[in-house]
Amino acid sequence: MHIFVLGTGMIGTTVVTELAKYAGVKTITAVDINQASIDKCLAIANDPQVIGKVAALATEADIAEVLKGADLAIGCLPHSLSLPAIKAAISSKCHLVDLVGSHFPEKLALHEQAQQAGVLIVPGCGVAPGITNFLAAQGIELLDEAQEAMLACGGIPRYPDPPLGYQVVYRLESLLGLYTKPATIIRNGKIMELAPLSDLVEMTFSEPVGLCETVITDAHSTVFMLQGKVENLVERTVRYPGHWDKMRVLSELGFLDETPVAIEDTVISPKLFAQKVLIPKMSGHSIEDITVLRVEVSGIKHGVSTKHTWEMIDLYDHERKITSMAKTTAIPALLISQWITTKKITETGVIPIEGLIVQERFHPFLTELSQLGIEIEYKEETFVEKE
Repeated sequence: MHIFVLGTGMIGTTVVTELAKYAGVKTITAVDINQASIDKCLAIANDPQVIGKVAALATEADIAEVLKGADLAIGCLPHSLSLPAIKAAISSKCHLVDLVGSHFPEKLALHEQAQQAGVLIVPGCGVAPGITNFLAAQGIELLDEAQEAMLACGGIPRYPDPPLGYQVVYRLESLLGLYTKPATIIRNGKIMELAPLSDLVEMTFSEPVGLCETVITDAHSTVFMLQGKVENLVERTVRYPGHWDKMRVLSELGFLDETPVAIEDTVISPKLFAQKVLIPKMSGHSIEDITVLRVEVSGIKHGVSTKHTWEMIDLYDHERKITSMAKTTAIPALLISQWITTKKITETGVIPIEGLIVQERFHPFLTELSQLGIEIEYKEETFVEKE
């Protein structure tokens, strides 16, 4: 079994390192445009079955050329390369597990092509989108009538620094996309969009997190996969108090706009300028982070109001020496990859994780997540109306 990992940043390197521990993988090729990034990845993995490959990854043709001879690929590329990578995987007849969940309708349109090629494409396969998706799907399956689904997740610093109380745990480009993209939700059974940074709501987690604030952000594939199964669904992103108000001010002032502006002889987009200015403000004095997750699904079971809740508070992994965000994003992707290669998953087409890890696959998958250090707590509550 020959597996390619596309992109050797923080999360790609974690995928490579963890994947090398599995029996049955003969060769892992770590691909990036940057030799220094590959060298760092190979040094961390420190495994003879891992090889590096410098290659262009800018277009569908570039990626298709890389994937010749690959059985399966794991995409750890920027959002802009996700759709080209999927098209390349289909033309190369290579299974692809992709971390990026954006532009799901365009990806779903390739479902029949993927089936004809005999491959499985799993978009949005990380922590959120990813773990949150299949927890919500399972919660809906457990109810006779699903009324509300709330998916909340956030990567936050263990030791927050002012002024934003946040440190970058993945590409700032992707982060600002999250802050500026309209949020797709399900309301009263219909798919609709809300403005970015909508509906600030407080949420409290156990120590060491405490009080946080959330806003509604894009729910990616879940609104399309779960529409018709639940009346209302939203996804929320978690930050420490005060962060969202400050980012909203930047947005309102135009600093997150993409339309270029002229500054003397230079033309630049405010968003790109903001990225350069914000990076040092979001670096933090410590690399330790926390990933928080809460999924609540409520409705009716046997005539009784019932709520299913899953919660995770995951800290920086000192044993692996990786961030919680890298771990909780990489491990679901490599587990799905392993399940594909061992034929535990045999479907073909474009199917996000919520279409795969439900019902009989749900508990075995949670067990394997736990064995790899991702612990998710579960609670069921019933509510009897007072007469």
